[in-house]
Amino acid sequence: MTDTYAHQFSERNIPFGIATSAIHPQPQAVTRLHDWVIFLGDCQSAGLFDDIPALTKDAFSQTTLNTFAALGPSVRRQVRDVLQLIFQGNKNKNNLDTSKLPAGSYETVDKVALHMPFTVCDFVDFSCSLDHVKNAGRIIINDERPPPAFFNLPIGYQGRAGSIVVSGTDIQRPAGQYRDRTAKDVPEGSQPPVVYGPSAACDYEMEFAAIIGKPLPMNSPINATDVDEHIFGFALLNDWSARDIQGFEMMPLGPLNGKNFGTTISPWIVTPEALEPFKTAGQKSTLSIPKHLQDPDSQTYNIRMESLYWSVRQMIAHVASAGSALRTGDVMATGTVTGPGEGAMGCLLEVTEGGKRPFKLHDGTERRFLQDGDTVRITAMAGGEESGVGFGECVGRLVPRS
Repeated sequence: MTDTYAHQFSERNIPFGIATSAIHPQPQAVTRLHDWVIFLGDCQSAGLFDDIPALTKDAFSQTTLNTFAALGPSVRRQVRDVLQLIFQGNKNKNNLDTSKLPAGSYETVDKVALHMPFTVCDFVDFSCSLDHVKNAGRIIINDERPPPAFFNLPIGYQGRAGSIVVSGTDIQRPAGQYRDRTAKDVPEGSQPPVVYGPSAACDYEMEFAAIIGKPLPMNSPINATDVDEHIFGFALLNDWSARDIQGFEMMPLGPLNGKNFGTTISPWIVTPEALEPFKTAGQKSTLSIPKHLQDPDSQTYNIRMESLYWSVRQMIAHVASAGSALRTGDVMATGTVTGPGEGAMGCLLEVTEGGKRPFKLHDGTERRFLQDGDTVRITAMAGGEESGVGFGECVGRLVPRS
């Protein structure tokens, strides 16, 4: 029953996910307390949420969280309040006070399977970390100056929603076109030949993602200060990358096949209420920016994934500013989260200087980029071990191209 992440899921957290088990074969909404998973569809059927009239019937019996998420923050907070009252007194991580829960509505985490928590409508991947942008520029084009627009707006690209998978799903090594840097007898002054084949430079990207809950119609721009109404929660994200395919295709329109073969997201969605105690001041823009991007509080969350120039609020406001709708299940990711110094780099591109400098693993082996069979595990925590709130893990394994 023991889970290494049990301490991340105290009654201060109350995350939401989708799960099944042997006795719960149909997917339904769940939350987690320490090592216990509580099936919320069972709880709703038993009347635990009857005092929340805006909570739609069978919202927790759906196979995704979309219906619940679309109801907005007021309903989410009321559900959270009910659950926190039920969980009061559950300080012992190894036991659960079941007196207020319907029979059979709880199981240990090792007995359940976690699934994709929501249907993804759109996926936007930003590039919000100044340290990552500078490192990548230095490595790829020998120029660490950020793109001209970086300090004016959160730059990003539209990703492939259909490529997002839940933590634990294998990722197949992609194939594509790229310049073969290992080719021999390349004439001096010429580029290496373009070949088609399995990527030789697969990488991970450690990211943080916001999930849209309450939708926003097209042509309804909002200010960064009003974005909170539309955020359902947050997750960890690994936007797997094929650096050789990406590098060849991305000029001038940006990445496509080098980034769309797999994006892993953590199964537990952590709410803004859980992260409220860990709000902190973010970086402030040094330039004059439009009103919709202005955020006087410049607030972000003190999570052990650091160094973002643009906040989640500003990312989402920027997407809506041109007229785009926000739909329940949209994923807005920060891009690679990198901090200053070698110990805070969020991808192998940076750690290995584009494959030029091998990185030594704990077992003594070395990597320039990911090898088949490698497993990437991302975790994050806000606050300390005893009083903090965590996200569990975002894990995926790279497997050979079939």
